[in-house]
Amino acid sequence: MTTAELITLQLSDLFRIGLIVALFATMLRTRAQTGTWIPLAAGVIFVAVMLPMTMPQTLGEPMLRQVLVGLVSNGIILGLVLGAWTVYRRLSVGK
Repeated sequence: MTTAELITLQLSDLFRIGLIVALFATMLRTRAQTGTWIPLAAGVIFVAVMLPMTMPQTLGEPMLRQVLVGLVSNGIILGLVLGAWTVYRRLSVGK
């Protein structure tokens, strides 16, 4: 499996997307106590490591490669969530 195929597979994983969205929602609720960037970075790393470790190994890819590509995929998903949140905030301020 190529790296592009692995990224595409991870970007379309609804469980991964749900975890990143939940991570973002949790960050919003606790940002006054914990900040913004450290919890997001820790969560992205946690999800990238946890998913390949707990899911059955049907891909046949090395664990390190799955984790490293997971970091990229999680970063892309988180970037999309942050972008959507920024657009939402800017549109709702004008009301």
